[in-house]
Amino acid sequence: MYIQDNGSKPASDTENGDSLPTANVTPPSRFAFSIVWVIPLVAALIGIWLAWKAISERGPVITLVFKSAEGLEPGKTPVKYRDVEVGSVVDVALSEDRASVIVTVQMRDGTDDWLVDDTRFWIVRPRVVAGNISGLSTLLSGSYIGMDVGSSTERRYKFNGLDVPPILTSDLQGRQFTLKGEDLGSLDVGSPIYFRHIAVGRVLGFEMDPGGTGVTIEIFVEAPYDRFVTADTRFWHASGLDLTLDANGIKLDTESLMTIMLGGIAFSLPPGKGSSEPVPENTTFTLYANRSAAFAPPKTEQRAMVLYFDETVRGLSVGAPLEFRGLPAGEVTGIRGEWDADNRRFRIAVDVNLRWAGVIRDRKGELIATTPEAVEAQLSRMVERGLRAQLRTGNLLAGQLYVALDFFPKAAPAHLDWSQDPPEFPTVPGTLQSLSERAENIVKKLENLPLDQIAADLRQALGSLNQALNSVERLASNLDHELIPEMKTTIVDARRTLNEAQNTLAADSPLQHDARDALNEVSRAARSLRVLLDYLERHPESLIMGKERQ
Repeated sequence: MYIQDNGSKPASDTENGDSLPTANVTPPSRFAFSIVWVIPLVAALIGIWLAWKAISERGPVITLVFKSAEGLEPGKTPVKYRDVEVGSVVDVALSEDRASVIVTVQMRDGTDDWLVDDTRFWIVRPRVVAGNISGLSTLLSGSYIGMDVGSSTERRYKFNGLDVPPILTSDLQGRQFTLKGEDLGSLDVGSPIYFRHIAVGRVLGFEMDPGGTGVTIEIFVEAPYDRFVTADTRFWHASGLDLTLDANGIKLDTESLMTIMLGGIAFSLPPGKGSSEPVPENTTFTLYANRSAAFAPPKTEQRAMVLYFDETVRGLSVGAPLEFRGLPAGEVTGIRGEWDADNRRFRIAVDVNLRWAGVIRDRKGELIATTPEAVEAQLSRMVERGLRAQLRTGNLLAGQLYVALDFFPKAAPAHLDWSQDPPEFPTVPGTLQSLSERAENIVKKLENLPLDQIAADLRQALGSLNQALNSVERLASNLDHELIPEMKTTIVDARRTLNEAQNTLAADSPLQHDARDALNEVSRAARSLRVLLDYLERHPESLIMGKERQ
């Protein structure tokens, strides 16, 4: 109730002068505000703002199809792009045929441009594939859906999820190439690619050629190593252990411990080749079986020839080296038996690829023979001077053989007939066969010896020797019993004689005194004789007239 005083007085009261003022009652307003309504009003405003914000920031809803929903939980599993959450799973359900899982994802606002035809999704969980360990962080935080934004311009809201994480993502720089090989070896998707023992790429995929003659392998080389893939680059299998046991010994090649278990591919430039311009992307290269095959000289520099041997070739294998005094000159390409109808004999034919052009150089390191005609002329001259092929043992442990080219001045004359296809290169017996022939000749000479007569003579000689030994024994016995006592007496007498001679020759002995006197007399006589001779030399007439008197 409100009381309002408008300042007026009733007439009766005015007149009397002692009456009180009268209060007017005003009813309360229907729109009066109370402080109690402030809190609900603020809460309502915040709720309206949050709802508006959620609706305004809500992005598109997409559908993902996976084979399994392992690790996915509605309301908890996020969708991440470059480790930034850009959405979340709102529902997981089976497809109508129960062959796949339908995952509904609510994306954030601003992701509409990311949902294009080549965008990819996959489930990130702990995984070990081809030596690649990924998803370890999900052991504590749980699985999530990874995303890689494509470059297409066509919008899309339903995607087939990948079973495994992609090897390449849109932020990885590099180039793809194609390799053609005879077989896959131990390669798999994700196998590493090495350049100078550094992992620089991965195998993306592979497929068999339509004719079944080989395989095609797609690889990716990361930047900046892709600039080393040039027209001269060679690729080869670096899978596992490449153990070779041949005439050169035991050789073990491997890139790293990882390739022993998972395999891999290596590439490099040929020795002496500098870096050149990189080749375009998707260029096709040959995948060789090993490093040796990758850097073998091209077939255009090889000359096919055939060698004939009359000895066993056990230990000689295809790929065995052909050497000229230790210098690589080719390799064996085939071994077969051949019947020589003209001479009616069986012999072994060994096919070789001879690479002679780069074997002999001058002092400046330049090739002496650079054309096929020059090579033929040089080989012909050397064969006429005794150049021959011979089988030799290269590995005593394994018994491996190789073909050696060397000069044999005493070999039978031969020449090369270049009109044949392939030309026949002259050979000489191997060292083992030569030793065998010498041993056989020695055995034949031993068989021709009169062994019975030699044995009889030997027995007679032994009998004579036995008699001589008996005579010596008897002589020694006589010496012990007869000669030795006499020798003792003789030695005693000789010692006595020496003592007497020593006493006689002593300095104070009479003999020494008499000898000195005699020597003095002789000295005086010599002086007198010298005086006489001097006088006769001055007065020779005195021999007739006599000495003059004074």
